[in-house]
Parts: sequence; structure tokens; C-alpha cells
Amino acid sequence: MISLLQGMQGMGGGPEMRMARDLALIAPEIAVLLTAVGALVFEMLRLPKVALPFTVVGLLAATALALPLLGTETTAFMDTFRVGPLGVWAKLALLPATALCALLARAEVRGTDREGTVYALLSFTALGALALAGAGDVMFLVLGVLLSSLGSFALVAYPRDERSTEAAMKYFVFGSVTGAVMIFGLTHWFGATSSTLLSELGRLEGAPLAAAFGLVAVAAGLGYKAAIAPFHFWAPDAYDGAPVSVAAFLSVVPKVGALFGLAQVARDLPAGTGWPLVLAALAALSMTYGNLAALAQENVVRLLAYSSIAQSGYFLLGVVAVGQSDLAVPALVVFAAAYAAMNLGAFAVVVRTGRRLGDLAGLGYESPWTGAAMVVFLISLVGIPPLAGFFGKLLLFGAAIDAGFVWLAVVGILNSVLSLGVYLRVVVPMYRRQKLVAARPAPVARGVQAAALALTLGIGLLAQIFFGGGG
Repeated sequence: MISLLQGMQGMGGGPEMRMARDLALIAPEIAVLLTAVGALVFEMLRLPKVALPFTVVGLLAATALALPLLGTETTAFMDTFRVGPLGVWAKLALLPATALCALLARAEVRGTDREGTVYALLSFTALGALALAGAGDVMFLVLGVLLSSLGSFALVAYPRDERSTEAAMKYFVFGSVTGAVMIFGLTHWFGATSSTLLSELGRLEGAPLAAAFGLVAVAAGLGYKAAIAPFHFWAPDAYDGAPVSVAAFLSVVPKVGALFGLAQVARDLPAGTGWPLVLAALAALSMTYGNLAALAQENVVRLLAYSSIAQSGYFLLGVVAVGQSDLAVPALVVFAAAYAAMNLGAFAVVVRTGRRLGDLAGLGYESPWTGAAMVVFLISLVGIPPLAGFFGKLLLFGAAIDAGFVWLAVVGILNSVLSLGVYLRVVVPMYRRQKLVAARPAPVARGVQAAALALTLGIGLLAQIFFGGGG
């Protein structure tokens, strides 16, 4: 595919040739769209048992279509969509994660009257996340936020009980307001640059007021999707009200898409606008608030929700360093892959056990395999070597230091130590003998747990080999 694209680019040609090249570049996104539509069609035909394998195969096929794009650095559709490391690796991380979430959802929504709709909504929402990750134009930022938000609202409300309805309503209201604020603020960027392309943001150097308005707006719009404090208020209620599999999905796919979209903006935003310091302050706030709030939780899903807010702060270390450190993009990519694996794994265990800390009591004795897997996921989230989370955080801290934000790296390290107390609140009850509980037999959830464990260990091992070879 790469040679074909290079040939098309070298030939130039007319509009038809350029259109063919652009469509080839977004083949993975087209495959995701077709997967979502196909799952919806199977739901209309009352064939949810077909919708699930179709969704999983479609998402994995889209992942395969992204592999030939590795190493590509170009744009499509008149520079409005970027095909580069951030966008391509987002596909390679988020599409398999969405497939795992679809399998995990099967354990919770099986036999319900709109099961196939869940698989379609997961695919549509993932498509919105990919639009954000590859955004080269402010309109793609808006499209990505809207597409991923609409699917997310419906997924949270799926159980149709009082708790899920309230959570979805809070999510909808907060998302609508922040989305409107983002669109309003982006008009200032358009007015100052006379272009919607992110590559033209350099013109904001001479328009500090417009730059500030747009920066606040983008921080609100994408910060809400990524659950960055102080735009996080929806997250704990939405995670707790939604099915656990949906909470797992929201904690990974839309979040990573929004953070990669923010990194695309940071690539071209002039440093003179002060955006690195603004994002650094948000990173410190998210890490600290998320970990402190998680310490007080008795509900494992809410604890993981606040943990997710803290993890967004770590991601921002890489975003702050974009354009100032060569480590920034690799750090974001490695940590995104590690985060997807370890977070999905932790939620897969919750699907098999229960939402309360008490539900995990005795798990380490009754189900040693599940208990050990949960410990691996949690200590990887802390950042303990040689697991995947350690190498992701190591690169993020290195990028922040390389960009001159030593104080932010120190805050990140201190918060990693604090997070150990958070995750020990889950581990300690698992190895108490007061009350023995057995994990529910959920073969699909167990398979997702095994896949996540293999990825958490595998990414850590590959990173260790890479660093060892580099030494």
C-alpha cells in the first residue's frame, strides 16, 4: 500500500487520482464506518449473535489496514486530515481495544433487546476518536468530539434504569456545554488566521487574545472528552451508571483520541501563546486531584474513574512536550498502548467480580489467576518495572524534562507514589480471608482479561528489550 500511495503522490494527476490516494489513506476509518453500519444492520435484522463477530472482525480488519501506513507522514483531503505517527498508532491501539470492549460488553448485554446497537455505537464512537487523533483541521476536532460524544451518551444510558439515566443526562449536559464553548472559541482562531487548518495556527503569534480564547475553548472541549480536571465532573457518575464494559471503553478510546487530538493542536500552536504552561498546570491538577479523590472511594468503578482522571494528567506530560522534545510522540504512543491494556484488564476483572471493594474480598485465594492478573494491572498503572506502565511513564517523564518541565516530572513521580496507596486499597481486600468470593464464570470477560494481561506483560518486555538493546 505504501508503494501504491507513493506512486500516486509522485504522479500528481487530476482530482480522481488525488481522491483515490486520499481514500486509500483513510481505508482504516472507512472500514470502521462500514463495521458500525453492518452491526446496525444486523441489529435491525435481530441478529445480535452475528453483529458481535462482525464487529470484532471488522475492527481487526481495520487494524490490519493501518499497518501498511506505519512510517507514513502525509496528509489527506487538502491537509485537513493527518496520517502520521499519532494517527496511525491511535488506530493500532484503539481499534483492538474497541474489539476487546465489544467482547467484554457481551458478558453484560447478552440477551438484551438492543444488544447489537451497543456494538454499533462502540464502532461509531471509536471512529470519532480516530477523527480526533488524526485531526489536521478544527472541523475534524468538532466532528470527532460530536461523533464520539453522541455514541458515548447513548452507551451510558443503555441500561435504562434510574442511575444510568441520571449519569447520561449529566454527561449530555456537560458535553453539550463544553462542545458549544469549544466551537465558539475556535471561531476566534478562524477569525485570526483566516483558515481552519491547524497548520496555520502559527499566525496566532500576533493575536494573543484570539489565541487565548481558542486555547481555553479547546482545553474545555477536548479536556471534557479526556476527563482532565477541572472538566472531569461527568466521569465518575457516567462510569458508575454505565455497564462496566462501557466504562472501560470510555476510560480508554475517547480519552486517548481526545489527548492525541490535543497533541495535534499543540504541534502547531505557537509556544508564545503560553499553552505549555496552561497544559502543565492542568496536568498537575489532574494527577493530584484524581489520586486524592480515588483514595476515598469504596466503589471500584468510581475508584478507576478517578484513577483515569489522574492518568490523563500523565498523558499531558507528553502533550506539553510536543514540538519541544523528540520523546513526546513516542511517549504518548507507548503510554497509550500500555494504558489501554492495563485499564481494560482491570475493568475485565470488575466485570467478573463486582463493583464494590467488598466484592473483591478473598479473590486472591478463591481465584488466584484472576487475583494475580488484577495485581499486575494495578501495579502497572502505578508504574512499577518491568511492566508496560513503567516504560510509558518513564518516557513521559523524560519528555517533560527534555522540554524544560522538570517540576512537572517531579509532580508526576510524587503522584505515582501516591497512586500506590490508591491501588493498594483494591489489592489488600483481595488477600483477606474474612470473606471468600469466587469470580463469576464469564468466559468472554476472562478472555479479555487474558489478552490484556498478555499485552501488559508483552509491551513491558518489548520495551525492556528495546531499552536494553539501546544501551
